[in-house]
Amino acid sequence: MTLSTSSNFAKPDDAFRAIVEAHRNLSELQSADFDAAMVLILANHIGDIDVLREAIALAKRRVLDAGQQQQQQQQQQQQQ
Repeated sequence: MTLSTSSNFAKPDDAFRAIVEAHRNLSELQSADFDAAMVLILANHIGDIDVLREAIALAKRRVLDAGQQQQQQQQQQQQQ
C-alpha cells in the first residue's frame, strides 16, 4: 500500500467540517488530546508501518516548510 495524498472523500468539505466541528467547545489541551487520539486511531486503522512512516515524513515536511515560510514573511515585514 502507498500513501494516498489526494482526497478519497466524495465531499472533502464535509470531512473537513466534521473535523473542525469535533474541536468545537474543546479547550486547547483537549483539542491537542483529541488530535493525538485521532492520529493513533487512524494509524491503527491503516495498519501499515511503511505508509505510516511515509505519512509522518510528509506531515513533518509540511510543518517545517510552513514554519520556514512564516519566518521568511516575518523577515520581509521587518525589512520594510
